[in-house]
Amino acid sequence: MLRRLKLLVLLLSLSLVLAGCNRVGLAYRNLDVIIPWTLNDYLDMNAGQKSWFNDTLKQHLAWHCTTQLPGYLDWLDRLQRMADDNQVTDAALQARTVEAKQAINEIAHEITPSAIQLLQGLDDQQVKDMNDALAKDLRKRQDEYLKPPLAQQIKERAERMNKHLDAWIGPLSASQQNRVTAWSIALGEQNREWIGNRARWQAQFIDAVQQRRSADFPQKIQQLLVDRESLWTPEYRAAYARTEAAARSLIVDVMAESTLQQRQKLTQKIDKVRSDFQALKCLKSAQS
Repeated sequence: MLRRLKLLVLLLSLSLVLAGCNRVGLAYRNLDVIIPWTLNDYLDMNAGQKSWFNDTLKQHLAWHCTTQLPGYLDWLDRLQRMADDNQVTDAALQARTVEAKQAINEIAHEITPSAIQLLQGLDDQQVKDMNDALAKDLRKRQDEYLKPPLAQQIKERAERMNKHLDAWIGPLSASQQNRVTAWSIALGEQNREWIGNRARWQAQFIDAVQQRRSADFPQKIQQLLVDRESLWTPEYRAAYARTEAAARSLIVDVMAESTLQQRQKLTQKIDKVRSDFQALKCLKSAQS
């Protein structure tokens, strides 16, 4: 589920916020992804751990579905009004970003105690295997996003954004495509900054898990999962702020040039996400 919820934090652009939200119900059935990293990708749990994990996740899922999702519907309403009124401004996007980050923070606070309990129960081989899997994942990202020449990174970044925008507002005009290209060029070495920050976080995370018997382990994991920004270097903090601002500026400009047809398609997409949320059984029960 958190793959979808992370999209709320990435609402720096309307396309990125909504990308991948088509199957909300399916996301809710994928209980293993509620933790802030996809544990099944990195950790081989034994039978007892899997049983505890699934039971705990069901509890978190029930909490989230009944207490958090109603707020997401309100958030979608505000997003839709922005599109309907053609008032996609930098200030409005900043407000939606703050709201989404608050939602993610509430989830992190809710699930971190369970994550701590699970991690404290790992044996040495499981920690080693998780470290190896995280390292493999990092190498894959480095190969995909850092090894290509900068010009290719810029081109592929623009292509990804064009694809997201096309999915949510339809084909872009030549002017809109040029704006996307300019955005990607301006980001420059953003891939390196992003991967570098991820590498630092993974190293700190593994170091903490290797000391999972220590008295301060819960505090360390709390910081890693809930207060991640406190671990950022000053350089990355500044780079992240620039990236956020660039994304907002891009969406403001693209939507300023949007056609009525593009805005109508965006509204239809938002309606689909809202319908998927409203169809969840927990919301139906709460409303009955």
